Amino acid sequence: MATHVAAATTFLLLLLLPFSTSVSHSHRSAAVHLFAPASASLEDAYEALRVFEILGIEEKTHSSTATCEKVLENLGSSSPLKDLFYALKVNKILKCNVNGEGFEDIASRLKANVHDASILLDIYYSIGGLVLMKDQDSNVDVLLADVDGVFQSIKALSQSDGRWRYSSDNPESSTYAAGLALEALAGVISLASSEIDQSKVNIVKNDIVKLFDGIEKYDDETFYFDEKFVGGNEQRGFLSTTSSVVRGVTAFAAVTSGKINLPEDKILGLAKFFLGVGIPGDAKDFFNQVESLAFLESNRISIPLILSLPETVYSLTKKGQLKVKVNTVLGSAVPPLTVKVVRAFSTGAKDSAIIDSKELQYDQESGFHFLDAFPKNVDVETYVFVFEIVLHDCGSENVYATGGQIHVPIFVTGIIEVGNAEISVLNSNIGSAETQKKLDLAGNDVVSLSANHLQKLKLSFQLTTPHGHVFKPHQAFIKLRHETKVEHVFVVGNTGKKFEIILDFLGLVEKLFYLSGRYDIELTVGDATMENSFLQLLGHVELDLPEAPEKAAHPPPPPVDPYSRYGPKAEITHIFRAPEKRPDQKLSLAFLGLILLPFIGFLVGLLRLGVNLKNFPGSTVPATFAILFHVGIGAVLLLYVLFWLKLDLFTTLKTVGLLGAFLMFVGHRILSHIALTSAKLKSA
Repeated sequence: MATHVAAATTFLLLLLLPFSTSVSHSHRSAAVHLFAPASASLEDAYEALRVFEILGIEEKTHSSTATCEKVLENLGSSSPLKDLFYALKVNKILKCNVNGEGFEDIASRLKANVHDASILLDIYYSIGGLVLMKDQDSNVDVLLADVDGVFQSIKALSQSDGRWRYSSDNPESSTYAAGLALEALAGVISLASSEIDQSKVNIVKNDIVKLFDGIEKYDDETFYFDEKFVGGNEQRGFLSTTSSVVRGVTAFAAVTSGKINLPEDKILGLAKFFLGVGIPGDAKDFFNQVESLAFLESNRISIPLILSLPETVYSLTKKGQLKVKVNTVLGSAVPPLTVKVVRAFSTGAKDSAIIDSKELQYDQESGFHFLDAFPKNVDVETYVFVFEIVLHDCGSENVYATGGQIHVPIFVTGIIEVGNAEISVLNSNIGSAETQKKLDLAGNDVVSLSANHLQKLKLSFQLTTPHGHVFKPHQAFIKLRHETKVEHVFVVGNTGKKFEIILDFLGLVEKLFYLSGRYDIELTVGDATMENSFLQLLGHVELDLPEAPEKAAHPPPPPVDPYSRYGPKAEITHIFRAPEKRPDQKLSLAFLGLILLPFIGFLVGLLRLGVNLKNFPGSTVPATFAILFHVGIGAVLLLYVLFWLKLDLFTTLKTVGLLGAFLMFVGHRILSHIALTSAKLKSA
């Protein structure tokens, strides 16, 4: 029975297709699981609340009383600028019950910081806080008096390539800092009490154009910003850097008049970048992705329209229908438009088009643009469809970015017919077929052949598409498997209208390791567009090969079953060495007596010397030290016995060290007492 082997290849191709789609339900599900209900900081709480707000998730866990309590705690005059900034951001979403009287003191502090700060981050947090207070309480005076001076102090940190420095003391420029600076400048313009000089605004617009001149690009027209090392030790990822620039550019464009001359393909490429990363596993990256898409959704420069296909694999057998959908990055409605197939051609014949300028039909209920039917000349093959989005309203062209012509590879699959399959054994001298058999690759029949080293094995078959064209699969090979599990793989060549392979056993004896016996024959044919890819056993051949010469290569060892390591292990048997012959018991006892002689002599010596206890101290403290001293000596003697019986050298040495220190202490005390007593007796 045929076994499909190319299904995994097809799915892999689908995963690798570089086509973007809008934010989906999977993003909403991921957001609920990615952001913890109890946020560790106000920054984390804001990111979670902002993501829920953009995706339209009714999640109340972050709007708890505890979060508002954190907001009230950080809206104090002594809070760090960053904490104050995120407290205002959270309050903008949660609408906590904040006393407006405290805003005046906060505003005064932030305005003072704006004029005194020399670090970009301090300016960014201060101006951002003032903008947030302007939106939350219109009674608070947040307007900046010296707008030109603040604008110029930020602009002084800019570089000629459109990037910004974090401070005047830091010579390194940063793409991420450029986004912060542009967002801060946008805040300065919105807080201006008088109109900003338009020439200064135009200079910043030129800086934005220069910044986009250095944008990075993938082969699929995806654009992103790459961060450089800042201060020699800092490096940000593509996602956070690109997100910072998008926030800054869109914020600046929102508060200025006129257009910023940025190519729409770069704006569309940025949208493809954020959509192409899928669903990030990190909460910070997820926030950057979603918020950047929200800015692109409503920016004043150019709103990207995303063309996506629910499927890029279509079956001639099932007669599938090509469908296309156009959305904004967050899936919002789009202006009236038409999708056209400008051209469609085979990857193998780019000069001949199967479709030339065809408008897709629109289904208003589903929102899909569809091709009613594939042309009759479409066969099992890989094609490239060139789509184009045409806006009905000419004024919409200045608002939306369509991306021009969009190239999409389409895989057309079908059932491939296998015919005229034959296998035969040929005589090598005259090339005539000694045995020839037809093969039914759709059934279970197998063939049995026999051959020697002077003969050849020939296999041939034809592959045709549903339209009768010759089909060339990605893989077609034959495998010979010996009864010892040694395998040999041979590629089946294409001779035009059919596939054919001839195995000359005389030239293969070394490759086959001179192994005679039974060889199973397997044929594998597979392709991503072939719906009936198969791996099939054709039969077996009994080979009679000559004996191997002495210097012939040996076959490789049989493959080891990976699951064999989980089976029972072989039993280990061990024969212990016979014990050495011991001396006679009488000799051992005699040796023990010799060892005890010195101790006996010691006791005799004590008796001969007339040992008495007259000088033993009578007072309590000296008597105690005397007893401890003798106990210590006894412990040392006992330790020697234990060393002889069971202790090792290292344990004995450590114990001797401890006992020695003890004996030195108590011995010194008792000897000092004896010397003092003796001195008193002499003086008396």
